[in-house]
Amino acid sequence: MRLNTYLQQEVEKFLQEKMRGFSGYVLGLSGGVDSALVAALVQKACGNDALLTLVLPIDSAEEDLLDAAQMVKKFNLNSLTIDLSSSYHHLLTVLEEKALENGKPLDHLAKINLKVRLRMVTLYAFAQTHHALVVGTDNADEYYTGYFTKYGDGGVDLLPIVHLTKGEVMQAARLYGVPASILNKKPSAGLFAGQTDEGEMGLSYHDLDRYLLGEEVSDEVKTRIEQLHQISAHKREPLPRPGAFQRD
Repeated sequence: MRLNTYLQQEVEKFLQEKMRGFSGYVLGLSGGVDSALVAALVQKACGNDALLTLVLPIDSAEEDLLDAAQMVKKFNLNSLTIDLSSSYHHLLTVLEEKALENGKPLDHLAKINLKVRLRMVTLYAFAQTHHALVVGTDNADEYYTGYFTKYGDGGVDLLPIVHLTKGEVMQAARLYGVPASILNKKPSAGLFAGQTDEGEMGLSYHDLDRYLLGEEVSDEVKTRIEQLHQISAHKREPLPRPGAFQRD
């Protein structure tokens, strides 16, 4: 099946079906290609009134805010910008003080992931208010390697592009008219200065795509991908629970 056919016949229909009984979708718009593509898909499938995008900066790079704004303008998206920086720093100060009282400083990753989880809380506050669903942006590469924050950007109601590799996301974004400035920049979660997805994973998206498509990659790449998949299994699996209580 061609990519454009899949997007129209599967993804757009999926989005239409899943919003039945709801007013639509709430989406965090980051300035990156994944969220831009999902915004374009939802708008095309369900109409502009069915989508509310939230731009949620936390000490974010100016480039990301400009790209998000360009996406909002080009597609005439319903959008709100809510700067969470002061909320983040206040909460972080409180948590760091309490962590030190307990004898263990707050972990670096805990501090970083707090940003993502604060955004998730905000998205759900608006989704509940509007009787809407939070739509996620994870692609196949991110989902397989666990490159998402549990109960952060992984805390969503549905994942419309989870079967697309990063390369396919880029192709789809071009088909749907995502601005070139978003397409041309290095993929990054934007959580700290100099961060890139590929740098954090220790893998290129090119190699990840090849592996997921069943093509040949080096043993080193294969080992790294499978290691990431294994240690992130808890993010994809249902919550562990004991056997059912067999009452007398």
